[in-house]
Amino acid sequence: MKQQISKGVKNMLTSGPVVVMQVPEQFNAGEVRNFMEELGPLLESNRPRIVLDCSQVRSIDSAGVEALLQCLEETLKRDGDLKLAALSPESEVILELMRVSRVFEAYPTSDEAVRSFNALPVDAVSQDTPWYSAVFGDLRAVKEAS
Repeated sequence: MKQQISKGVKNMLTSGPVVVMQVPEQFNAGEVRNFMEELGPLLESNRPRIVLDCSQVRSIDSAGVEALLQCLEETLKRDGDLKLAALSPESEVILELMRVSRVFEAYPTSDEAVRSFNALPVDAVSQDTPWYSAVFGDLRAVKEAS
């Protein structure tokens, strides 16, 4: 269930415990301050879960990339996570040129990024079960059948 939040924040949606925020079309030094002011309170929450929707971004400079890195750092400090969604080809190129593309988890759409937060946590998987059992089942049954 998505809903608009906060009257003063115009580019932010919630999807359960995950917040989706639209990154501005021109994500440069001039826009970074406003963006960080809007996102700041969320970055300071406990275990923030944030998706930055980059579908509108057509231009990003080093200040924009630095802001993305700062947002990621702040969420990780608070045991949260930040994911990027719908990166434009222009944004992908800049992130690759600045050698930070591998730092971020990126998804084709905001919905996919939101769903990725609901993936099974590592500690929910029994450590006593062999890794192959999920794919092949019990190998004794396979051997007996052959």
